[in-house]
Amino acid sequence: MLPSLADVNLTGDVDMNIPTHGHRDTTPPQDIVVHGDGTLVFDGHKYRCALGKGGVTNDKAEGDMATPIGSFAIRSVYYRKDKLGELHFPFRTHFITKHDAWCDDVNDVRYNTHIVIPKDTTHDEALWREDDVYDIVVVLGYNDDPPTPGKGSAIFMHVAREGYTPTAGCIALAREDLLKVLQEAHPSSQVVVQP
Repeated sequence: MLPSLADVNLTGDVDMNIPTHGHRDTTPPQDIVVHGDGTLVFDGHKYRCALGKGGVTNDKAEGDMATPIGSFAIRSVYYRKDKLGELHFPFRTHFITKHDAWCDDVNDVRYNTHIVIPKDTTHDEALWREDDVYDIVVVLGYNDDPPTPGKGSAIFMHVAREGYTPTAGCIALAREDLLKVLQEAHPSSQVVVQP
C-alpha cells in the first residue's frame, strides 16, 4: 500500500507507525508485570490475577504450587476454538484438541513440553478440560530452554476460576482481561513476575 501525502513528512520519510494486532511496530514492547500481591499491570491498566497457592518463589520446584519469579517470554497460545470461535493474537497460536497435554512427569524426556496423549490418559496436564480454566492457555518460557526435571512445568497464564482461587503455580486472569492483554501485547513482550 502506498503512503498518502499526509504520511510523508518534509524530509520525504514515510511514517510507518501502522497498528498491527493492537500494537505499533515501532513502539517498544511493554512488559506484562505481575506482582506477588495478585495484581497484573500492562499498558497502563491494572488487573486482578490469581497466583500459585504457594505464593511466588525464586526456587521453583515441581509440585510446590508456587509461581516462579522472573522474566518469561510468551512462547505460544492454545485456546478452545469450539468455545471461543476464531481468535487472533500476535503469537504462535494453536487450537486445543482432546489429545493436547503438557508433560509434567520428571522422569519423561518430554518433561515440560507439549505432548499428544491418547483419549483416556489421566496423567500429565490435559489442556482439554470440562471447566473454562484452560479455554485460553498462554505458554510461558519458564524452564524450557532446556527443561530441568523437577524445576517446574506447565507454567501458564490462563483463565481464573470464580473468586480468583489460587492456582498450582500459574497466573490466572478473568477471560476478558486475558484476551485484552494478549491482543494488546507485542510478540516480544515479557511476563515479569515480581515478589
